[in-house]
Amino acid sequence: MLLCMRTTVEISDDLMRRAKRKAADERVPLRDIVEAALRSYLADARDRQTYRLKWRTEHGELMPGVDIFDRSALIDVMEGRE
Repeated sequence: MLLCMRTTVEISDDLMRRAKRKAADERVPLRDIVEAALRSYLADARDRQTYRLKWRTEHGELMPGVDIFDRSALIDVMEGRE
C-alpha cells in the first residue's frame, strides 16, 4: 500500500501554469510532475554536498629556448612551427 500525504503549498501562477501545461503535454497527473521536480531537486542537493574537487598538479619544466612572454613565438612552438 502506497502512503501519500496531502499538503498545501503556495506556487506562483506562472510556475503552476507551466507545470500544468507540462503535465497535459505528457498526459500525466500534475502530482507526477511535482513529485519528479521535488525528487530531482532533492537528489541534486544531496550530490552537491558530497562532491569534493580532487585537485591534481603537474610539475614540468620549460623547454629550452621557449620565451613564455612572447605569445606568437610560444604558439609557434606549441604548433610545431619553430
